[in-house]
Formats: sequence, structure tokens, C-alpha cells
Amino acid sequence: MSEPLIAYPADLPVSQLRDEIQAAIRGHQVVVVAGATGSGKTTQLPKMFLELGRTAIAHTQPRRIAARAVAERIAEELDVELGTLVGYQVRFTDKSAKETKIKVMTDGILLNALQRDRDLKAYDTIIIDEAHERSLNIDFLLGYLKRLLPRRPDLKVIVTSATIDPESFSKHFNDAPIIEVSGRTYPIEVRYRPTAREAHDDTDPDEEITTSDYIDGIIRALKELQSEAEGDTLVFLSGESEIRDAQDAIEGSITSGALVKGTEVLPLYGRLSAAEQHRVFEKSKLVGLRRRVILATNVAETSLTIPNIKYVIDAGTARISRYSPKAKVQRLPIEAISQASANQRAGRAGRTSPGIVIRLYAEDDFESRPAFTDPEILRTNLASVILQA
Repeated sequence: MSEPLIAYPADLPVSQLRDEIQAAIRGHQVVVVAGATGSGKTTQLPKMFLELGRTAIAHTQPRRIAARAVAERIAEELDVELGTLVGYQVRFTDKSAKETKIKVMTDGILLNALQRDRDLKAYDTIIIDEAHERSLNIDFLLGYLKRLLPRRPDLKVIVTSATIDPESFSKHFNDAPIIEVSGRTYPIEVRYRPTAREAHDDTDPDEEITTSDYIDGIIRALKELQSEAEGDTLVFLSGESEIRDAQDAIEGSITSGALVKGTEVLPLYGRLSAAEQHRVFEKSKLVGLRRRVILATNVAETSLTIPNIKYVIDAGTARISRYSPKAKVQRLPIEAISQASANQRAGRAGRTSPGIVIRLYAEDDFESRPAFTDPEILRTNLASVILQA
């Protein structure tokens, strides 16, 4: 198989630091690359390793939807067929071959590989992507890799993080060098538009804000954005059922004329089929399309960069897995997101032009939120982890 032509998109900030990153990779066993979402870390770093002559690159993603999308994107940029030089593996699906040099996988797949291959001899390079998410799998891998590195001096490890506390990763790996990559280059205007229940104090303070409150807020925000320049809108919601409810309400508003005609509404969440997930990355076939509204869970927060997003509407919530010691069960309650997550979501708006973010909660609510999301190790039942260890 002939070697592909490796080119780097000039508009990605990470491409401009290629020489610096490759020099750090040559000189160190571990390098931490920190940069805002959308700076190109995920797609360009594997190509840099390929250029350095590395032939067995494991590239981890926290979610299946991201692993598949990232592999497709890298294969497209290298102009090779997916499943040849570039492949991916997620639970129940392995689209890779003997000649695969860049293999994108979920962190759980790499963790399972340790049971058969203790020293990870199948790989000469490991990229732990989205490490700031601090999932149990990521923490487990980072701990294991630290012990593995002295036994595998030939192994190279890159840890990538959004601009959330990269120093902690560097410290963990004995002060590994940190390369900062600039991300967003366009200004973002943040508007706070609390939902009706948040805006009035006469309701029960213990009562949760319902989906219908958020849907009203989303439709009001979409109406507000109609007076702005044309561009696609990314709406963050907490789960699949909320996305379906919002999709029905928005499409109803378009039909009734409350929202402008020529608007396409697309859902994006983990359980969607590959073909439906693909629609958000493809050019629409809709005639007379003026705007797209993408309704997504926090999968679009860091793992995936959706093209042409100019506006973000943030409901400010997510389903966060927590272990309940009383009930002895793992639960998925809807919780307010941290400031770091809210800023990650906002960063999606300023990728290609000046953007606007509408938060469906008050500014003092944002200020009172925790700075970071708790690492999963602090909110889960560790019995299975201890058994696996």
C-alpha cells in the first residue's frame, strides 16, 4: 500500500505548531497538548505521528460516536478508504485491518486490550484524547500507562486536553512538556435568557425546571436569532427524550410560521444510527435551506466539531452518572453543568465567525456553579474497577 500524501489544513491552529509538537514528541516519551475545542488536535496529531514513521497508533475517544466520526475524518483527509490505513473499533464493531496504522477506539476498548496484551505491544504510540473528561476509563489508563512507560521506552504517549487543568496531567507524568494550542479566534457574545420559572421567584424553589420550560426558552431564543445573520445553531440538551420533544416543538413552530421556513432540525445523540449521525456533518439536500438547528447532548461539547455553527443555545444541564450509596445503584440524574462545561459549549459558536451564545439560565446561576465537573472516580461505584484492576 503506497504511503498517503500528508497535508495539514492551514486554518487549524494545531497545524501551525506542527514543528514544535513533532520536536517535543521526538525528545520526550509523554507530551501534553492542551487547546480549545476545535483547534484540530484530534484529527492532526495522528497524522503527525504517521509522518514521524510511527506505524501502530492507538487513538482513544470517550464515546463511540466520536471514535467513528474521527476515523472517518482522518481517512478522508488522508484520502484513504476507512478500514485500511485508518480504522476504528468500538463495542460490537471493528473496522480495521492488518495494514491499519491509525486505529481510533473508545478508551474502554484499549482498557480491555490490557487483559490480553499487558505491555500494549500491539501499539508504538498511544493518544489519550479528551483527557479532561476524567472518565473512569481515562483515569484508569493514565494510571496504568505511568507504570508501563519505564518497561516500554519505545512507547510514545500524547495526552490531549481542552484548556482545563493540563498541569495536572503534566505533573502525573513527571512534568511532561505542555504545548498550548490556541483555539477560537472569533469573539463570542454571551446572552443570559433565564427560562420562565427561573425568572419568577413565586414558584416552588424545590421544583425542577421541566422540559417544557426549556422548550419555550429554546423557541424564544431561535426567534431572537432569526434577526441575526444566517448561520447554523447548536442546541445543548440533557438527553434523547428532551431532544425528541424539542424537535417536535421546533418543527411545529416552523409549520405554524412562528419560526422561519427553510429551517432543518437534526438530532445528535449516542444511540442514533451512523447514517443519522452523519447528516449533521454533510451538506443538506433540503431545497431552499436557510438555517440548520442541531439538537445535541453533551457529545457535541468536546468530542465532535460540527461544521458551520454560528450560534449556541445552552440549556445548562446534562445527565451525569452518579452512584447513590443509599439506594446502592448507579443513577443518571439531570444536573446543572459546571462552568468549564458551559465554556466548552460556548466555544462551539466562535469557530468560523463571530458567534452568539444564549444561556437559558441566569448569570448569577452560572457564577454559582462549580468550576469543573467532578471526575467520574468520585461519583461512581468502584467495585467493578477494583475487580478489573
